[in-house]
Amino acid sequence: MKKKNNQFALLALAISAFAIGTTEFISVGLLPLIAEDLNISLPIAGLTVSIYALGVTIGAPILTSITAAIPRKTLLIWIMIIFIIGNIIAATAANIGILLIARLISAFSHGVFMSIGSTIAASLVSQDKRAGAISIMFTGLTVATVTGVPFGTFLGQQFGWRLAFIAIVVIGIISLISNYFLIPGNMPRGKAIKLTEQFKLFKQKQLLQLFLITALGYGGTFVVFTFLSPLLQNVTGFKENTVALLLLVYGVAIAIGNMTGGKLANKDPLKALFFMFIIQAAILFILPFSAPYKIAGLVTIMFMGLFAFMNVPGLQSYVVVLAERYVPSAVDVASAVNIAAFNAGIAIGSYAGGLISDHMGLIHTGWVGGIMVLAAAVLTGSSLKAEKAYHIKVI
Repeated sequence: MKKKNNQFALLALAISAFAIGTTEFISVGLLPLIAEDLNISLPIAGLTVSIYALGVTIGAPILTSITAAIPRKTLLIWIMIIFIIGNIIAATAANIGILLIARLISAFSHGVFMSIGSTIAASLVSQDKRAGAISIMFTGLTVATVTGVPFGTFLGQQFGWRLAFIAIVVIGIISLISNYFLIPGNMPRGKAIKLTEQFKLFKQKQLLQLFLITALGYGGTFVVFTFLSPLLQNVTGFKENTVALLLLVYGVAIAIGNMTGGKLANKDPLKALFFMFIIQAAILFILPFSAPYKIAGLVTIMFMGLFAFMNVPGLQSYVVVLAERYVPSAVDVASAVNIAAFNAGIAIGSYAGGLISDHMGLIHTGWVGGIMVLAAAVLTGSSLKAEKAYHIKVI
């Protein structure tokens, strides 16, 4: 019975992650529409991605710490209420300033959810299945890219981008109900974490290096992904109506990669991450050469999608391992900081993509993304050596 209840709890987390994932990435498909409606440039419209990511980066560790003593179920419910409010404001925004404020509000709920969601998912299963459990929760994010983002893009193209955000509000309400009925009421209450304990996280070289790996390895793809819609239209030559379908295919590739990544990372996350980063870097370096050709460009972009989220379960499960090893009193905050690192990478990647597309052209975004991911691979290799030394010392 306990196992069945755990599966229901993971389902609730996945549903909420689907709602949050949809609003996080919906701007990717809507950028041209937002830019045209609000009479702004593509790089300015791209700030809807950057500001959201920046909000998660700042809000995740701070708000997770502040809300540490709130019962998990109560906190999840409040998270979704704030999420709904943020998206209502986005749907009714009269200008880019209000839209960015709305994105910031939604981002605050995202940061707290992802940090406590990961630790809740990890606590529901045995240690050797943590990466798999976290990947189930993050499946909500990947399903959002498979269905939520393409469907939102289609809605935006047919009826205006505001309707896409209204649809997200509906998904948020469903998520709120799911949390209320499916998350157990007896989830352990979090513990208030002293500021001194939080600072211990930043004294651990292994944790700091992992946060940097997360930002570079995950964020590198977003140099390209943020501007994927205009890239597919303006460089590869696909029609606007075809882009929503291509985003669907891209999302399927992400879903496959995420689930595969969870399985590969269960036993040896660092080794798996190293090879994931090497392959993804190679794909991004190939993209500038293949993007102008429809078949070659599409194949490259699909492989990019396959590896885009493959690293997420390994990165998030390994930060839990390191936090339990070095700062066991601050595991939730460590998870939140890593969520912040994910979104710092998105903010840096999307902003860099905007600069590159504005000054050099969309086709060159792959170079910078590839360099970021390659740097993550080098750092992961360094962490592998440190991990081997740690195990030898323990023995």
